[in-house]
Amino acid sequence: MDTALIPKGVKRCPLPQFLAGLGAAHVVLLWGVFAMLLCWLKGLNQTNMNNAYGFAMWIWADRAVIALGGGAFFTGFLRYIVGKDKLKYIINYAVLIGFICYSSALLILAIDIGQPLRGWFIFWHANVHSMLTEVAFCLTAYFFVLCVEYLPLVLENRQIDKVPFFHNLTHNMHEIMAVFAATGAFLSFFHQGSLGGVAGVLFGRPFGFREHILIWPFTFFLFTWSAAACGPCFTILITKITEAIARKKLVKDDVIELLAKISGWMMLTYIIAKTIDTIYWAVVTAPSKGLALSHFYTNNALYGYWILILEVVICGWVPALILITDKGRKNQFTLWLAVILAVIGVSLNRWVMVLQVLAVPVMPFIKWVLYFPSWQEVATTILPVAYGVILIMISYRYLPIFPQEAELNPLEPPALPEDEPEAGEEAAQEAEVQEDQKTGEGDLQPAEA
Repeated sequence: MDTALIPKGVKRCPLPQFLAGLGAAHVVLLWGVFAMLLCWLKGLNQTNMNNAYGFAMWIWADRAVIALGGGAFFTGFLRYIVGKDKLKYIINYAVLIGFICYSSALLILAIDIGQPLRGWFIFWHANVHSMLTEVAFCLTAYFFVLCVEYLPLVLENRQIDKVPFFHNLTHNMHEIMAVFAATGAFLSFFHQGSLGGVAGVLFGRPFGFREHILIWPFTFFLFTWSAAACGPCFTILITKITEAIARKKLVKDDVIELLAKISGWMMLTYIIAKTIDTIYWAVVTAPSKGLALSHFYTNNALYGYWILILEVVICGWVPALILITDKGRKNQFTLWLAVILAVIGVSLNRWVMVLQVLAVPVMPFIKWVLYFPSWQEVATTILPVAYGVILIMISYRYLPIFPQEAELNPLEPPALPEDEPEAGEEAAQEAEVQEDQKTGEGDLQPAEA
């Protein structure tokens, strides 16, 4: 039964080995589920959140996975709207990763509200003056878009595809997928931006507050920009990790290089805008509120100037400059380095815009308030990671995620053309001719010889 579900033309590890890996991931998953049930049954007193940290590790994880899942909407935009046809060989995996990230974001929010049975309140009793309401609506809507984009992959399973109805449904869904890609890009632009806008409008939190373009703070655009720039890097990173674990090539280098090149130029433009924003904030915005730059980075053990340098320079400028160069993209070491730094950079940016915003004292008599998550928060944050690993393992084994896999990893050596004899036959024929020439039995005349 297992073999019958595996796509044709590809090889998978033995079933016991697969089940062993799946079992290890489920152990971590159950640990996270146990912590999640503690938070739901006993309340948010299981966390280390307090009056200073109403937003904590969960909200950082939520924003981080949404940013990393941005590779789905941006790759889909490039493939179906811009017309980068070569990206069709990686769009399936980008959709799967985006599906995991956005479903994980919804799961994290369900844990964070503490009372999941009242989760529908955000839709039925919507606070129309809240950016978080807009985020919740767009996030949920885009998750359904990802479900529609992921469904054809499930229906293309070797056995399901034999059913004529599902086969025709899959074909028709592929025909209109550009509509869903455009819808996803539209929804992602607003919810990615609104996540940044939440910090940008906090007048009482000068570290996060930014000047506005019309009604939108700078952070609105920077969040969308960074997700579009770094999301594809996360897709490349997970693809490379999958290839390393599977010990086979799954996507051709020219596809990876194209996505890395576009991501690199997006990242370069983003980091230029981020640098300008940081300088303007430090020179104009903060002093206008009576604060100096040193106020945000001194007198504490966790948030020194090093975190600013790490985010903007090391995890911003360095990967951008690597990915825009041809040599940087073609070298495997520098490619790995660039995508890892980009993923760290966007995750660190979300950490800063959630936790450092709350850590900075806003009154002269208030000291730095540092935050350390409880084990329940850590376990429930790792929970989506285990869930993602399980879904990737199952999808990779049973669904045609990588269209180029069979071509790059043939099960049998390619057969020689019929009109070309094998090397052994050529040697035998040549030896026979030489023997004929020696004995004079050959039909060649001396002049022709």
